[in-house]
Amino acid sequence: MAHNPRLGFRPSLAARAAAAREAAKASRASSTAEPAGREELNVCGLAAVQARFERNPDSIQRLFFDHATGQRIGAICKRLAQAKKVYRQVEPAELEKISGSIHHGGIVAVVTPPALRTPAVEDIAHWAKRGDAVLVLDRIGNAHNLGAIARTAAFFGVARIIIPDLPGAAKPNDAAYRVAEGGFEHLEVWQSPNLALLAHDLATAGFDVVGAATRGGRPETPRREPGRPIALILGNEERGLAPDVAAACTRQVTIPGSGRVESLNVSVAAAVLMWELFARR
Repeated sequence: MAHNPRLGFRPSLAARAAAAREAAKASRASSTAEPAGREELNVCGLAAVQARFERNPDSIQRLFFDHATGQRIGAICKRLAQAKKVYRQVEPAELEKISGSIHHGGIVAVVTPPALRTPAVEDIAHWAKRGDAVLVLDRIGNAHNLGAIARTAAFFGVARIIIPDLPGAAKPNDAAYRVAEGGFEHLEVWQSPNLALLAHDLATAGFDVVGAATRGGRPETPRREPGRPIALILGNEERGLAPDVAAACTRQVTIPGSGRVESLNVSVAAAVLMWELFARR
């Protein structure tokens, strides 16, 4: 879809934005924090546990590992011993029980989950001033996709992901952390109650808000204006971008393919677009 300068500024959209702003006012206080929904989170795999230890060692409450992995985590165990926290070697069957998965990678850290903050207009303005890239996920429902996207975002140096505060939207849970392989430790995860309003605020702050459309978007990567930050919005695995979110984007882009299948998996599409929009440039 070619850029239409009126998108997001028609009276009906303005009215919806005003109503949404009032409804979300209480949750839009500057950098408000909400719990991730659980008091504890299981982080599995040596890379993920080591990344958590390097970034926030005090968040590790308990640690369980098999014999082979225990030979490689002396520094972590020493820190936990000093803090008088539980750490012990267990059998693989016990690790499966603790982690809830056979894909535990030989180690499980039970950690305090991070708070999910809601960005205020002031936060968005600060990101724009810094020229930071922002990744927005519109109702991505699969935790594995969320984890894969977080891993790619960390690889390319994208420091911030915003997810919707809606039922059915994947949250950074055990499965997402396992797939991310430590990626979440290099990211800020924020949440927003209204992504259409968020996209409008991003555009108002100076972001080029690029929506990833399954079809109908421009096939070429948007030309980046010097000094203008980009916010990339990726849609739901089955339904794509919500209509009001798509309308609030400054432009949309579609990855061209052979046409033999309709679209890429959202985590693969995220990797392609992050390379094009954030890394290669």
